[in-house]
Amino acid sequence: MTDVLIAGAGPTGLTLACELAVRGVDVRVVDRADRFFGGSRADGIQPRTLEVFDDLGIIDQIVASGDLGTVIRAYQGDKVVWEGQMTAPTDPTPAVPYPNTWFVPQFRTEEILRERLAALGVRVELSTELLDFTQDAGGVTATLSTGTTRARYLVGADGGHSTVRKRLGIAFPGKTDESTAMLFADARVDGITHDHGRIWQAGDASVSVTPLAGTELFFVVTQPPDNQDEPVRDYLQRLVTESSGNPDIQIGEVTWHTTWRSNIRLAERLRDGRVFLAGDAGHVHPPTGGQGMNTGIQDGYNLGWKLAAALAGAPDIVLDSYESERLATARTALDISTNLLEKHRRGDEDAHVRGPEVHQLTLNYRGSPLSHDDRAIPGALRAGDRAPDAPVTTADGRSTRLFDLFRGPHWTLLDFSAAPTIASTVAKEATETVVDSEGHVQAAYDVADSLVLIRPDGYIGLVTTDSEQLSKYWAAIHG
Repeated sequence: MTDVLIAGAGPTGLTLACELAVRGVDVRVVDRADRFFGGSRADGIQPRTLEVFDDLGIIDQIVASGDLGTVIRAYQGDKVVWEGQMTAPTDPTPAVPYPNTWFVPQFRTEEILRERLAALGVRVELSTELLDFTQDAGGVTATLSTGTTRARYLVGADGGHSTVRKRLGIAFPGKTDESTAMLFADARVDGITHDHGRIWQAGDASVSVTPLAGTELFFVVTQPPDNQDEPVRDYLQRLVTESSGNPDIQIGEVTWHTTWRSNIRLAERLRDGRVFLAGDAGHVHPPTGGQGMNTGIQDGYNLGWKLAAALAGAPDIVLDSYESERLATARTALDISTNLLEKHRRGDEDAHVRGPEVHQLTLNYRGSPLSHDDRAIPGALRAGDRAPDAPVTTADGRSTRLFDLFRGPHWTLLDFSAAPTIASTVAKEATETVVDSEGHVQAAYDVADSLVLIRPDGYIGLVTTDSEQLSKYWAAIHG
């Protein structure tokens, strides 16, 4: 029997699989497609997701595959009428090492995740469709296109048209607006440079052509054609020529394209017994603000350690917390992306501007049953919040950072009872004393005479001044 069967090999399913595999969980990842996805689609990786990728050990590959985004210029003919960027890049801080959205085509992000998963001994099974399943007290029996299999848990990371969600009968309320649609395409474009993106406006029609990070391609966005029989390349060529007035700009091979229609939905539940929903199977976002893929990746990151804990005998409270935590954050992310979409519909001047609200660093689990803070007067940072990074010094004088201590499948205990020294207890019995020599830890955590317990997914589970409370919390989480 497999421990966990994951239906869907997009960023959500791959992140979840990596989190399980690194903990030694027996996992299968199946996907109905006969080849891996090859489009750019969700190319904006938010700062919190970059921290997840740091923890997974793939941050260097992600950084090498992308960029901060390019300057965009809006033209009327050959005249520049506007110039700017979605976000103004900011410098890293001790608490936030990755402060900017990083742009990587989705196909490359998935490739990097698959490489990491393969290094952990798991490979995606293509041309393997989940057709149906039943569950009982001991597990899930899944009918695949390749045969029947048995798993202790099933996770549907199989997109907005999720077979898993439909078989469970979970409602997927929301709205689809057929009047709001966009054509997205990856294409080769000759006659322009890669040093900036371009928007051309001609009457009511507009087309944007932006360099696609790490490739020789451009990402093209415009309204869908009225004539659905017109070849996409011919349509784009006609539109670019008409709007730019420059016949030397030539659309070459279109390597991927899709028509997006406004579809905003959130599942009523993310769990039914031994079956879970993650990513687009549980929430569908507009592309504005780059929230969809990032929220799905966070789903997988949240669920992975909890499934592993449940398989190891953890009490129900751990696995039960997935739905409450992720439904709340998905709802917040939907609000952000929907508000930005409305700005585009109204034509607001700042519709292309993205602020820190899209970075997902302030999303928290303060209301979770796993979050406990018994201080009479909590500081700015509380249980349920993201645990900040900070530089520290080891007892032998070596420089390191808190994220280096957090990295891996373990919990981390920060002991602030002997400031400025912090005794960091990692995993079960390994203790390392590090010093907050520059005061950045104290500035980021704003605690004194307290114990701070960091969850495996980098969120604060417990803040307490009483070591007995630590023992009680640990017993409640681990049984």
